[in-house]
Amino acid sequence: MMRFILCLLFSIGMAHAADLKIGFVDTDRVLRESAPALRAAKRLEKEFDARKAELQRVSAQGKSLQAALDKGSIPESERRSRERDLIKLNQDFQRMQREFNEDLNARRNEELAGLQERANQVIRQLAETEKYDAILQDAIYKNPRLDITDKVIRQLADK
Repeated sequence: MMRFILCLLFSIGMAHAADLKIGFVDTDRVLRESAPALRAAKRLEKEFDARKAELQRVSAQGKSLQAALDKGSIPESERRSRERDLIKLNQDFQRMQREFNEDLNARRNEELAGLQERANQVIRQLAETEKYDAILQDAIYKNPRLDITDKVIRQLADK
């Protein structure tokens, strides 16, 4: 009798499960491949190009100074002064690099937060218009037929 009840409950649950419409969105892919993500990456690159070039210039200057010190072609009277210059240049470079990375990460996080919000709006609209019961954004395994990432990317491109 107990087996019969369990089988009955299981079959009722399976009948409801057959009516469920579930989708999956690969959020990382959306944040990497969508048109707004690519535009944001270009904006960030343009915004930080000058600072990146400055970092490269300071790095090249430090390498040049280090090479001159390694050659031994600098007179001993100047050598100590150049070594101090190299130490200061290295400290400045490390500070500039740390500030650059912090600022870049902060701006990237701002851009990603805005994009994530837009993607979530598109996902909600898609769920409502196509009558999804659930859309998952994180899964250990997903059947490829449940993946609606391409739809989300296309809809983000239209906005």
